[in-house]
Amino acid sequence: MSAVISIHSENPQSRFIKQVIDILERGGVIAYPTDSGYALGCTLGNKKAMDQIVNIRKLSKHHHFTLMLKDLSHVGEYAKLNNAGFRLLKKILPGAYTFILEGSKDIPNRLLNGKSKTIGIRVSNNPIVQAILENLTEPMMSVSLIIKGYEFYNCNDVKVALNGSTDLIIDAGHCPPEPTTVIDLTGNGVVILREGAGSIDFLN
Repeated sequence: MSAVISIHSENPQSRFIKQVIDILERGGVIAYPTDSGYALGCTLGNKKAMDQIVNIRKLSKHHHFTLMLKDLSHVGEYAKLNNAGFRLLKKILPGAYTFILEGSKDIPNRLLNGKSKTIGIRVSNNPIVQAILENLTEPMMSVSLIIKGYEFYNCNDVKVALNGSTDLIIDAGHCPPEPTTVIDLTGNGVVILREGAGSIDFLN
C-alpha cells in the first residue's frame, strides 16, 4: 500500500517535504506532481528504485530517464552543453521542458539512453518539485507517469493505477497530464522532438 501525503500546491509544508525526503533517501519510489502532470521519481544513485520504476512503466532499455534538477548550477556535472545551449536553458527554464543532452563521461551507463549515451534534463517550476530538490542532496531520476488505459488528473487516479507499487504518492489536488516539450540539443541546432506544455515561441 502506498503512503499518501497531502501537500499544498503553492506553499509546500516543510514538515511534509521532510517526510518525502526521508522516503527517497531510504530508497523509495514516489509519484509526484510536476508542471506537466504526474511523474515517478527516485534518488539518482538508487538502481533498485530505478528498476522498480522500469517495471511500473514497463520501459525498454532505450527509454530516456530524466534528471530533475533544482536549477542549472550543476548541469555540467551530468551533461555536455555548449555556451549556446546553456544560454537557451537559462532563458526558458524553469518550465515544462525536457532537454535531451549528451551525458557527461562520469555518468553511469545505466542512466543513459542506449547507444546514444544521452540523458534528459528538466528544471520544473512546480513549487513541490522545487521544495523537494532544495532539500535533497542530489537530483531525482524521473519519468512521466504514463500507463496505457489510465489518465492522471489527481491523486485518486494515481492510486488506482499504481495499486500500491510506489512507496509514496503526493496529493496536491488537480494536476492535468500535459507532457513536456522535448528539445534535442545533441546536434548543432535545436530540434523539437515533441511539442507539449512548454511554449516554443523562443524559436521565433
